[in-house]
Formats: sequence, structure tokens, C-alpha cells
Amino acid sequence: MNPHTVFEQFITIISPIRNSCKTLPIYQSRNPKPKCGILNSEINQSITNLNMTTNNSQSNNLSRRNFCYTLAGCGITGGILTNLANTQLTQKKILADTAATTTPANSGARTGNLIGVSTYSFWHFLEEKVPIEKCINYAAQFGFDAVEILEVQMTKKDSKTIAEIKRQALSLGLFLCGLSTHQTFLSPDLKIRQENIDKTKQSIELAHNLGIPTIRVNTGRWGTSKNFDELMKNHGVEPPLPGYKNDDGFPWIIESFKKLVPFAESAGVVMGLENHWGLGSTPEGVLKIVDAVDSPYLRITADTGNFLEDYYVKFDKLIPKTILVQTKTYYGGGKWYSLEINYDRIAAILQKHNYRGFISLEFEGNEDPETAVPKSLALLRSKLKFK
Repeated sequence: MNPHTVFEQFITIISPIRNSCKTLPIYQSRNPKPKCGILNSEINQSITNLNMTTNNSQSNNLSRRNFCYTLAGCGITGGILTNLANTQLTQKKILADTAATTTPANSGARTGNLIGVSTYSFWHFLEEKVPIEKCINYAAQFGFDAVEILEVQMTKKDSKTIAEIKRQALSLGLFLCGLSTHQTFLSPDLKIRQENIDKTKQSIELAHNLGIPTIRVNTGRWGTSKNFDELMKNHGVEPPLPGYKNDDGFPWIIESFKKLVPFAESAGVVMGLENHWGLGSTPEGVLKIVDAVDSPYLRITADTGNFLEDYYVKFDKLIPKTILVQTKTYYGGGKWYSLEINYDRIAAILQKHNYRGFISLEFEGNEDPETAVPKSLALLRSKLKFK
């Protein structure tokens, strides 16, 4: 062992003794009236000796045995060193645990969640798709931290396109924080469910190749609504297929996600089940599925705009298992509906559960995104702060 390293370790260990030897139970039990001055004197002398030893030409002769003799000469026992080491480990753990939840005003640490924008904010399923690359440029121009990509908005998924998206995001200092995908497992037809399992595996692989850590997933819908407009008119509620009831669908969905978990784990991609119509339209439905699958690779993507009644209470139930939060704004009036979301209350819920993950903006209003999206970012920046 290098003697300089030994000496440095020795100084690190014994320094607390010099300042707090009175608090050491083992020392107090042997010395009813602790002679801290004597102990300090002995330690100081040992430090001097060690300095002399490590600085002379024969320093490599400082063996572990001689070092232990020096410690013994100071009256420092293995018990004291063990107590000190344990104390230091405890202190380090406390510091590590609190570092994630405390942000001193002058520390330079970020004071709120990293905020991204979904490419959906610039498109809204219009006939002509807005290129992903253009959305990434908008995100950088407006000052976002990240981008969430809507998979169906991608026109190409070849390796060259993927590489260019990654290069562009990196050059602009943006995270790719999520991939929003579509699938349905709400079908009694095993073949349809398997097709959607395979489709979701492709989405997981795409996310992995893009370096994206999480994908938004859905339960799917019964498909009994004529179109999405009708579904929105009915607040996302649709009747089951003839001969079935909602409870019949949960085992199909749970089984499908259980089949996907090993693939997601091997890819390092977390699936986030969104409160997004179908059997995921209630917090109870989402949690029933997530709890039954019971895997860290199936968590929740919580959307502030998909509960149309009692949304603060319902939103609060999801956050303990949430991996990504999607936030809605409706400047210019909503495409399908508008909600008056109080982001002070949303912030309080996120703070309550110490949510530190990404926020993704899904602007869903009629105002031009070039003006509404920056306003939305300003709103979220001002509200979504850590404690």
C-alpha cells in the first residue's frame, strides 16, 4: 500500500476524533473523564511522525504493521475506527438522500423539472405532417430542455433518419425524453393482441435506437366509436363490444404487458401507461393494470388533460408511479375540449410526491403553435418548481 495513501486515509479517519472524542461511547466507557487534550496531543505527534516518515527517502518502508503500531500508540482502537467509519457512511447516506430533495437558493442547482415539448404540439393529426426535425428546431428556438416524439408523426424510421434526429438533438442541447406510441390490447381476438404486442416491440426497439428511455403506451379502445371526434364528444367513454363488459378486457391487457416486459427490460426502455381513454380512462383502471404487471418497466405516463372530472384528485393517485408527466394547454380554445387547469395545484401534487422527472408539453389549442407553445413554456416554467 502506498504510504501517502495510507496517511491520507489516516488523516480522514482521525480528524473527527480531534473534534468530537467526547461523543465516542467506547472512549467514554473507558474514560469517565475523557482526556481529549492528551489524545489530541498524541494524535498531533503521530501526524508529525507520519509526515516525517512519508516525506523521507525511506517512505516505502511504512508497512501496514508499522502504521497499525502508530495507531495503537495513539490509543486508537479498532472499535473507535469502526464507529467512525460507520458514522461517516451514515452521514454520506443522509447527504445523498437529502441532496435529491433540497435545493439551496445559491447552489446553482436547477429549481424545477426539465420541460420538453411533444412534436404533437405542432401537428394535431392534420393531413400534412410537420417534420420531426422542424419540431426539434422549434423546441430549441423556444428554450425547451427536451423533445417527446409522436411516433405516428415520423415519416421515416430508417437508421440514417434515426442517426440524424439524435445528432440534431445533441447539437441543440436537447434530450429526447419520450416516444409516444399507439397500440390496443382491448380485443377478445388473440391474433389482434399479438399483432399489437409485436408492434409495441418495434416501438420499444425504435426508442432504444433513438436513445429514448420511455415510451407512452395505451390500453387501447373497444373501437365502438365511429371516430375520434365522437369519442371526444362522449368524454372518452365508449361501450364495450356486444357480449362483453369492461372487466373482460383487463386480463387481455395485463397479459399483453407481461409479455412485453422482458423485451422492454432488455432494451432498457420503460413503458408508461397513460390515462388515455379505453380502460385507462380512470386512475383505478391504470393502477389495476400497472399493479398486476408489477414491473419497474411498466410505470405511468400521467396526462393533466385526460381526466375530465375531479382531475386533481385523480391525477394525484397516479403520480407515485409516474415516469413522465404530459401537460396540456389550450390557448385559442381546445381542439376537442378545454380544461381550466390550475398549474399551481398540479405543482403542489408533483411536489407532494417529489416528482423529479420530465414534463412534456402537449399543446392542444387552436392558437398558432408558434405563439402558443412559447406561452405554454413560460407558464410551466413559472409554476413547476421543486420544493
